[in-house]
Amino acid sequence: MTLLSIVAFDRFTDIDVFMPWDLLFRAKAAGASDWTIKILGKTDHVTSVAGLRIPTHGRLEETADSDVVIFASGVGVADVLNDREFLDALHLDEERQLIGSMCAGAVILAEKGLLKGRRATTYPTYFKRLAEYEGVEVVDEAFVRNGNVATAGGCLAAQLLCGWITETLASAELADAVIASILPVGQGCKAFTGWGDPAAAKAVAAAAAPVRAAVAAE
Repeated sequence: MTLLSIVAFDRFTDIDVFMPWDLLFRAKAAGASDWTIKILGKTDHVTSVAGLRIPTHGRLEETADSDVVIFASGVGVADVLNDREFLDALHLDEERQLIGSMCAGAVILAEKGLLKGRRATTYPTYFKRLAEYEGVEVVDEAFVRNGNVATAGGCLAAQLLCGWITETLASAELADAVIASILPVGQGCKAFTGWGDPAAAKAVAAAAAPVRAAVAAE
């Protein structure tokens, strides 16, 4: 089993949890069948900034057993930074895990010492806050990867973060198919015929690869 965990907290930005959740589930359904995808939190439920209350599938301590850990974003990150119990419950090891963040989630990575001496991105309103961490070079880019640690800036950059995860753990073909399935019609959208059928997913991906390359270059 490969465990992929999305860490959420109260006042998270809805799309920064649900878009990675959706993209990773598409990959699982189309061939990455050994993946288990969970939302982890400090409590049994977390509430988004828009007021949506959702159950979590496990506690923060499960990050220790995760192969992938993605940190959500949202104004609630300010409370996380002041919550030592929350931060201490996170067990991260870039030698054996893929670790990523959406927007303000990069500040949590910095707080855990994962961005020192590295380039990183975040949401524009957090540029200044992220730059306060020693050795972090904040850049105005959608996606920045340093080995097994990556930061994504902007909600739609979830496709770049999840594309990297899917390509690393599964294949470039599967990543291409997943990303092409969410593009606007007329702008590269390819019907995702790969649900439960890796061969079909690869066929869709063959046509989608140039589109995904163009998106990543923007």
